[in-house]
Amino acid sequence: MSIPLSVSLIISCVAVCFSINTKEEIVKVATASVAIIGLFLSLFFAPWFVKLIILAVPLFWDKLQLLTLRQR
Repeated sequence: MSIPLSVSLIISCVAVCFSINTKEEIVKVATASVAIIGLFLSLFFAPWFVKLIILAVPLFWDKLQLLTLRQR
Protein backbone atom coordinates (compact mmCIF):
# COMPACT_ATOMS: atom_id res chain seq x y z
CA MET A 1 0.00 0.00 0.00
CA SER A 2 2.86 2.41 0.55
CA ILE A 3 4.01 2.42 -3.08
CA PRO A 4 0.65 3.59 -4.55
CA LEU A 5 0.34 6.10 -1.71
CA SER A 6 3.80 7.48 -2.41
CA VAL A 7 3.21 7.68 -6.15
CA SER A 8 -0.09 9.52 -5.80
CA LEU A 9 1.38 11.95 -3.26
CA ILE A 10 4.37 12.68 -5.49
CA ILE A 11 2.12 13.27 -8.51
CA SER A 12 -0.09 15.57 -6.42
CA CYS A 13 2.88 17.56 -5.13
CA VAL A 14 4.31 18.01 -8.62
CA ALA A 15 0.90 19.09 -9.93
CA VAL A 16 0.56 21.65 -7.11
CA CYS A 17 4.02 23.02 -7.90
CA PHE A 18 3.12 23.35 -11.60
CA SER A 19 -0.20 24.96 -10.70
CA ILE A 20 1.49 27.57 -8.51
CA ASN A 21 4.33 28.39 -10.90
CA THR A 22 2.48 28.61 -14.21
CA LYS A 23 0.86 31.73 -15.64
CA GLU A 24 -1.57 30.05 -18.07
CA GLU A 25 -5.09 29.50 -16.77
CA ILE A 26 -5.76 26.26 -18.63
CA VAL A 27 -2.61 24.69 -17.23
CA LYS A 28 -3.55 25.88 -13.73
CA VAL A 29 -6.99 24.27 -13.97
CA ALA A 30 -5.58 21.03 -15.37
CA THR A 31 -2.84 20.71 -12.75
CA ALA A 32 -5.21 21.63 -9.93
CA SER A 33 -7.58 18.90 -11.13
CA VAL A 34 -4.76 16.37 -11.22
CA ALA A 35 -3.69 17.44 -7.73
CA ILE A 36 -7.20 16.99 -6.31
CA ILE A 37 -7.60 13.58 -7.91
CA GLY A 38 -4.17 12.56 -6.63
CA LEU A 39 -4.97 13.70 -3.11
CA PHE A 40 -8.20 11.70 -3.12
CA LEU A 41 -6.29 8.67 -4.37
CA SER A 42 -3.69 9.09 -1.65
CA LEU A 43 -6.48 9.14 0.94
CA PHE A 44 -7.84 5.96 -0.60
CA PHE A 45 -4.45 4.22 -0.37
CA ALA A 46 -3.53 5.59 3.06
CA PRO A 47 -3.43 3.22 6.04
CA TRP A 48 -6.25 3.35 8.59
CA PHE A 49 -4.28 5.19 11.27
CA VAL A 50 -3.47 8.01 8.84
CA LYS A 51 -7.15 8.31 7.91
CA LEU A 52 -8.09 8.40 11.60
CA ILE A 53 -5.55 11.15 12.28
CA ILE A 54 -6.90 13.17 9.35
CA LEU A 55 -10.42 12.81 10.75
CA ALA A 56 -9.41 13.49 14.35
CA VAL A 57 -7.55 16.75 13.79
CA PRO A 58 -10.58 18.79 12.63
CA LEU A 59 -12.72 17.30 15.37
CA PHE A 60 -10.31 18.30 18.11
CA TRP A 61 -9.06 21.54 16.53
CA ASP A 62 -11.12 23.76 18.86
CA LYS A 63 -9.82 21.95 21.92
CA LEU A 64 -6.25 22.29 20.67
CA GLN A 65 -6.72 26.03 20.14
CA LEU A 66 -8.15 26.44 23.65
CA LEU A 67 -5.15 24.67 25.12
CA THR A 68 -2.72 26.93 23.28
CA LEU A 69 -4.65 30.05 24.35
CA ARG A 70 -4.56 28.96 28.00
CA GLN A 71 -0.80 28.47 27.86
CA ARG A 72 -0.22 32.07 26.76
